[in-house]
Formats: sequence, structure tokens, C-alpha cells
Amino acid sequence: MLFCFVGVGNAMSPEISKDSVQHQVYQRTLKLMGSRFDLTVVAKNQAEGDEYMDMAVAEISRIEKLISSWDPNSQTSEINKKAGVAPVQVDPELYQLIERALKISKLTQGAFDISYASMDRIWKFDGSVMEMPSEEAIKQSVSKVGFEKIVLDPQYRTVFLMDEGMKIGFGAIGKGYAADMAKALLIKNGVTAGIINASGDLNAWGTQPDGKDWTVAIVNPLNKDKVFSWLPIKDQAVVTSGNYEKFIMLNGERYTHIIDPRTGYPSKGVRSATIFTKNAELADALATSLFVMGVDTGLDFINQLKGVECIIVDDDNKIITSDNIALKGIDTQTR
Repeated sequence: MLFCFVGVGNAMSPEISKDSVQHQVYQRTLKLMGSRFDLTVVAKNQAEGDEYMDMAVAEISRIEKLISSWDPNSQTSEINKKAGVAPVQVDPELYQLIERALKISKLTQGAFDISYASMDRIWKFDGSVMEMPSEEAIKQSVSKVGFEKIVLDPQYRTVFLMDEGMKIGFGAIGKGYAADMAKALLIKNGVTAGIINASGDLNAWGTQPDGKDWTVAIVNPLNKDKVFSWLPIKDQAVVTSGNYEKFIMLNGERYTHIIDPRTGYPSKGVRSATIFTKNAELADALATSLFVMGVDTGLDFINQLKGVECIIVDDDNKIITSDNIALKGIDTQTR
């Protein structure tokens, strides 16, 4: 990924003097939602820190049960089972999440689409694909995809997928949503500062105990040990979509595993896309959308959004930024 959270403190010394502050930073790393989560909270002592982190884990686990398409008993699975048959009444939380997802789909003209789960998996990124699938096969692979075929009824709070065999999934938005919800719960319970990092879907609030901002490191997507620069973040989400291993080369073109849900073709042109905005759910969706849109269209799109910034690494390893991000002192060509 282009961005990763590296400890706390400044770039030179991530340690905080225990003698200088009353509160301390407590951290935990674990696997949730099939991904690595790094939890960071500021608390008075270890017991309080553990209590807060347990609270975050419980909230993330609750969300996973709600949105998982792998759990046969989840409301999401029920929506998929009843595709083309009948609407399904869901909890307000899930209904509102789907409602927001559809708004992003409209905003991105379908570059983001939770019905991508309906896509036939005709592309393989294990080295077995040596030539492009046929146009007909590609067209057929996305025949059931289309956010406009997700019908919401606000009166009865139901979700209906119009085509039999159609599915929705939250792989491109779920971890960001979980990070937002865990953050909101912790703030509600008095946690003044912390970070929820869901495998690169990062949401931070408050400051370190010494008053300094949290920082993220800009790293080379081809050499994660090399840090270009550090950026301070405060009450902000940072989300990266990147692919440096799952891709194929066909006819001299590089195609990544992120598929355009509108066409069925793999995206190309972008190696890494990082979004900065207020919440991780939106950042998560927009980072995926940038991959699908490509550099020029994606950059123009982000520059029109208030409160959203991005950094893109293209297939030539060139770093491209939106209008209001200044990366001082670094080369715009990765090495």
C-alpha cells in the first residue's frame, strides 16, 4: 500500500515519554473480518485500554455478522437468497448502508457497485490466464451486475435484487464502515484519541498524549521499507487500495485484479490509490472507484469533491496528487 500507519509519535522517535504525560498509547493487533486490524487507543492505564479495545472488537464483530455474505444467517445472505424472488426487510443500519452505497454508485457512475458480487470470476491472477477472454464471456460475466437493479423501499425498509442470481457484497466498503463505527462507539464512551486501522482502512481522531498529531508514512509501493515522507492526520480517515502482486500482463498491458463492474474488464493504469476524507466508509469506496476510473478521470473526479483528497501511483510508478495535497521534499517518481 502507498500509505501505512507506522507506530505513533514522530518519524524519528515513535516512543512517548511516560514521565511527560498522564495518558498512554495502548495497541492491539488481531484478525477480524478476515483481515488484520490494528487498534490504538489513548487511555489512563492498561486495564482501561484493554476495556476500550475489547469494546471496539465487539463492535467490529457485530458489524461483520450484519454485512457478511459468507454467513448464511446474515441479512445480506438473505437478500442474496431472495434475489429475483422477493424483497427482504432489513435492520435500519443495513438499509442505510446500502442506501449510501447506491448514492456513491450514482456519484461514480457505477465505478463503485456493491452488486459486483454477482460477477462471474472469469479472470485469474495466478498466472494461468495467457490471453484475453472473449468479448462475449466478459459481457456475460457482468450481466447480473448493476446498482440500478437494487430496489429499496423506504416505507417497508426492504431490499430487493431484481435478477435471480444477483448478489451484493461489502468487500469494498465493509472494513471502512467497521472502522467508522468502532471509532464512533469509542468516542461515545469517552475515548479522546485513537486509531482504527483495518488493513489500510484507517480512521484516526484526537492527538497523541503529548499533543502531537498522529502520523502516517508515505512508502514506496514496490519497497515498503522505504519511507518518502510523513503526513500528520487529525480526525481523518486514510484508505488505500493497491495491487502490486495480483495482476497479469496481456499484450504489453498491465491489468489488476480490481474489475470494472460496468464492463467486466480489469482496471489498468493505477498501481495504488489513497483517499483522505472524514470517514473511512466513503474513503474505502472512493479508493476502489479511483482504480476503476483510471488516473485522469479519477483525479478530475476527486478534485470536484469537497473535503476529499487523493494520492495516486500510476503504472509508471509516478506519484500524482489532487489539488490540495503538497508532498514536499520527495521525488514524484517512486524507485
